[in-house]
Amino acid sequence: MKKRVLITGAAGFLGSHLCDRFLAEGYSVIGMDNLITGNLANLEHLANHPDFDFHLHDVSRYVAVEGSLDYILHFASPASPIDYLKIPIQTLKVGSLGTHNLLGLAKEKNARMVIASTSEVYGDPLVHPQREDYHGNVNPVGPRSVYDEAKRFQEAMTMAYHTFHQVNTGIVRIFNTYGPRMRLNDGRVLPAFIGQALNGEDLTVFGDGSQTRSFCYVDDLIEGIYRLTMSNYHEPVNIGNPDEITILDFAQEIIQLTRSQQKIILKSLPKDDPRQRQPDITRARTLLKWEPRISRSEGLKRTYEYFKNLPPHLWGMEHREFSATVA
Repeated sequence: MKKRVLITGAAGFLGSHLCDRFLAEGYSVIGMDNLITGNLANLEHLANHPDFDFHLHDVSRYVAVEGSLDYILHFASPASPIDYLKIPIQTLKVGSLGTHNLLGLAKEKNARMVIASTSEVYGDPLVHPQREDYHGNVNPVGPRSVYDEAKRFQEAMTMAYHTFHQVNTGIVRIFNTYGPRMRLNDGRVLPAFIGQALNGEDLTVFGDGSQTRSFCYVDDLIEGIYRLTMSNYHEPVNIGNPDEITILDFAQEIIQLTRSQQKIILKSLPKDDPRQRQPDITRARTLLKWEPRISRSEGLKRTYEYFKNLPPHLWGMEHREFSATVA
């Protein structure tokens, strides 16, 4: 009998790629999503796959799955600031109630559960690069706190279930990731730049552009997550690409890539926006024998080709509205 994995947030950017990877590895995959930010188009190619089953469900409510489960990957959550600032309570609930529900399911099924945490647990870091033993510099009541604190609570709850109930758990701290199936209108810097370039708009840089990010291509990230899932390691592990770049230089790279003539416009920096981001991946290299292999130039080419080949009506930059969403 094939091993079974439950992937929450399956219709999202990372979740859909995880579905592909586990199916390719011969697993039976249950994808779960409430589609608040996910998109079924990301799973269309799996509609007739014999080993894939989709469940429309909000994991903030009780989660029931019939039969055995070997792994649970909790990747359900709004992940871009423009989303979680519009739906703050749902963001907190999926990180708290959703995590609690799924840990209970992992305990019941004797499954290994891996949670998607984030570099945002480090806040606006005072230590550079960021190692897993750095406890962060986070504003617990700022506008970004609904995401940061949901993830910090998620980690605490996961470790509590590991130490108190002996649930087999893993924590992946994900740094900036990009690639096909990102939403052009999700508000994050890379799709925003490419969307602006495709639409002939000037590129918007917040602040003076000296803040840094480290971008990891999605295939590399999925490989790291898969290796962590297959391990028995319980402490947090950074997965990201340590190749750091300023946002201003990154905007220039996008202009060169897209061969556009747009200018760069500077706007005021949002509150609590981190000044620097760079993972220390020593732990991943040592424990998982993992490190990113796809260069930013190659990854950007692949990503740009994906966006360029979308129907032009999907190039619009209007952000999602969640007016019908109940908190």
